Amino acid sequence: MYRKRNIDKKLTAFYGSRFPYKKRKNSTPHRYDVIVGVGGNIGDMKRRLHKLFYFLQREKRVAVMQTSMLLKNPPFGYEAQDHFFNAVMQLKTSMQPKRFLRYLLHVEKLFGRKRSFANAPRTLDLDIIFFDNVTIDTKDLIVPHPHWHERQSVVIPLAGIVR
Repeated sequence: MYRKRNIDKKLTAFYGSRFPYKKRKNSTPHRYDVIVGVGGNIGDMKRRLHKLFYFLQREKRVAVMQTSMLLKNPPFGYEAQDHFFNAVMQLKTSMQPKRFLRYLLHVEKLFGRKRSFANAPRTLDLDIIFFDNVTIDTKDLIVPHPHWHERQSVVIPLAGIVR
C-alpha cells in the first residue's frame, strides 16, 4: 500500500513500506558506498521495485542502506510510452565499479530487461549514479552518471537520501 502525493501536474510521489527505507544499523562488511538510480515503466512497477528491494536484501554481495520514495514521472527522449516510476537506492558493496556494473546488468536481465533502442520502455533500469566518490570515465562506465543533475527522476528522489 502506497500513500500518494502530487508534486505538480506531471510528478507524483509514492510512499510505502520499503520506499523510503533506512537501515537501522549502518554496520556492513562492504567497502564501497554506491547510489543507484532504479526505474522502469513496463508492468506493475511498484510491485517490481518492491521485489527488487527484497532481492537485493537477500543478496550477500550488496547491502541496502537506504531507498528514496518512488517518483512517477513522464518519459523523456522517446515520449510515446507510459510514465516511469523511479527511485534511488544507497547500497554498500565490495565489488569494484566495473564488476558492480556487470552485476547490475545481470539483475536487469533477471527482471526481464530487453534492450531495443535508446530511451525505450523497460521493465527495470539500474544506473550507477555515484560510486564511493570516485570519478570514472571509460567506454563502458562513466561515474558520476553524466546527466544525473539534469533529471528530476534522480534529483528529487536523491534529495530524500540522507548521507
